[in-house]
Parts: sequence; C-alpha cells; structure tokens
Amino acid sequence: MSEATVTRIGSLPTRLLRLYGGLALYGTGIGLQVESGLGNGPWDVFHQGVARWTGLSIGTVIIIVGALVMFAWIPLRQRPGLGTISNVIFVGLFADAAIFLLPSSPAPLLGWLYVALGVSAIALATVLYISAGMGAGPRDGVMTGLVRLGLSVRLSRFLIEITVLAAGWLLGGLVGLGTLVFALAVGPLTQLFTRWIPLR
Repeated sequence: MSEATVTRIGSLPTRLLRLYGGLALYGTGIGLQVESGLGNGPWDVFHQGVARWTGLSIGTVIIIVGALVMFAWIPLRQRPGLGTISNVIFVGLFADAAIFLLPSSPAPLLGWLYVALGVSAIALATVLYISAGMGAGPRDGVMTGLVRLGLSVRLSRFLIEITVLAAGWLLGGLVGLGTLVFALAVGPLTQLFTRWIPLR
C-alpha cells in the first residue's frame, strides 16, 4: 500500500481502531438480530441453521464458516489481509458475547428495536472495517472474486446470499420479517454511513 493511500485512510492506530471497532460492532449487530427472534440476515440464517444441527454456538459456526470460505479465495485469486483474518476470528466471538448478554425472547416491540439496532450496527460496522483498508471479510472476498471473473456486484451478491439463505432455512435457521428488513435496509444504511466515514 502506498504512503499516499495510507495518508488518505488514516494513521495505523486509527485504522486498527476502525477495524476492531467495526468487527466488535458487527458481531453485536448479529447478536441483536438473532435475539430479536424475527429473522436473521442471509448468512446468519445459515450460521444459525448449522449451529442447530451441530450443537455449536452461532459464533463458533461463524468462525468455522469464515475459515472454510477462505478456501474459495484460492481459485478466485483473492489475497487475505489482517482485516480478513481478524474478521474470521472476532466477529464470531463478539456475536456469541452479544447473544449471551442480551435478554432472550424479548417482547415484540423490543424485538423490533433489536432488529433496527442490529441492522444499523452491521451497516456502520461494514463501513468501519472497509474504511480501515486492511482486507475484505472472507464472505465479501468471494463476492469480489466473482466480480473479477466477470459477474456484476449485484448478481454476485444475489447468488451468494440466496444460496446461503436457502441452505440455512433448510437447516432450521430463522427466516422472518427481520430477514426482509435486513435485505432492504442494510444497503441504504451502509451508503448513508459513508457520508460521515469515507471509504477512501
């Protein structure tokens, strides 16, 4: 990375703060949406489904799946960075911590508050860790690899997320109105947060 690029995205301590703050916030957002009981984002439907079949915690599944997904980077010629490895480890840890600390089976009103906070947290977290410039998350790397092979961003993301959503639902992951809210809101919210936290 050139000195000019590092200058644009901030000093190393600032970048590390964005990276690890973003990963902590991302895991917390997952925990909020899981504990809402109203439906998860596509990847977390899959993680929850695998967790129910294996008896592992959702966070542990997130870590294992993230590590396995990185094998798909090899044929796609993607290179991991510190952010990639950190994503694999820390998102799952923070997700489990949030699930442990948050009250289970909240009332419907509190459940929708969880969804709103969870989706917002994930959108802000995405901007934070991308703006750190230390490598894409393992799942995002598959998407960017497919884009390099000629697929559009929209089609790549759709194919990946519809696949994991369907697989997760078949495994028993929770799909609900919260899933729809996530799908409709996370993109616009991520774009909104880039107004205050530039990606470059």
